[in-house]
Amino acid sequence: MNFDQRQYAVYAAGRALLTDTVAMWADAFARHAPPARPLAVLDLGSGTGRFSPVLAERFGGPVFGVEPHDRMRAAAEADATHPDVTYLAGSAEGLPLPDASCDLVLLYLVWHHVVDRVAAVAEIARVLRPGGRVLLRGAFRDRMPELPWHGWFPGARAIEQEVFPALGDVTAEFGAAGLRRVVLERLRQCVAPNLAAYAERLRLRPYSTFEHMTAEETRAGFAALDADLADDEGAQPVGEDCDLLVLERAGGGPFTRSTGAVA
Repeated sequence: MNFDQRQYAVYAAGRALLTDTVAMWADAFARHAPPARPLAVLDLGSGTGRFSPVLAERFGGPVFGVEPHDRMRAAAEADATHPDVTYLAGSAEGLPLPDASCDLVLLYLVWHHVVDRVAAVAEIARVLRPGGRVLLRGAFRDRMPELPWHGWFPGARAIEQEVFPALGDVTAEFGAAGLRRVVLERLRQCVAPNLAAYAERLRLRPYSTFEHMTAEETRAGFAALDADLADDEGAQPVGEDCDLLVLERAGGGPFTRSTGAVA
């Protein structure tokens, strides 16, 4: 998925989180993070930087936002600055960070985009300090939630069940590199104050799933959404269920040496 083709221009607006929702995620991250402060954090697949400054504020920094797509990273550098945040070019399979340099790694809706997951897990284990944790906010094909927009775009769910890995596969991938599963938490987030606001965001087609849908599927979906919107009284917020998988690197284990350094 090349986010520099179209997604970079709509991502920040289409995937913006409400203030209370950001606070909910920050609390969840803190609940599962190592207890010491400050923490060095890797925001892997940081995109337009919607969480990087939040992580710096909550954990004291430094935060390294690693993003492979140039235009997504440029948007973060322009609109999501913080004195303790550094945005770096890199990928999950090639992290521009030294060994054992991070206490916490956040992957927020990133893992399903990673091409070589074996290499990526090895890199995450390399940069993570013993006792460090990985917070993986994702979806899993064997426990896919009923997302609101799937009701108007039924083909989207089938696409996402192909794209997202199974929970057991993810825990096995990380387990092979010495990162054990700690907990899986299901949270519910509010994504829009009402259906009209939700529809406005959807019209930007900010989900990468849209890139796999036909023009006819997209047209029919928005027609169905418009029909429901005409009857909506605008009083109900729109929410969705989310999974947060927490993994931990065993203390004192060996890891591969690297000459990588923070740019």
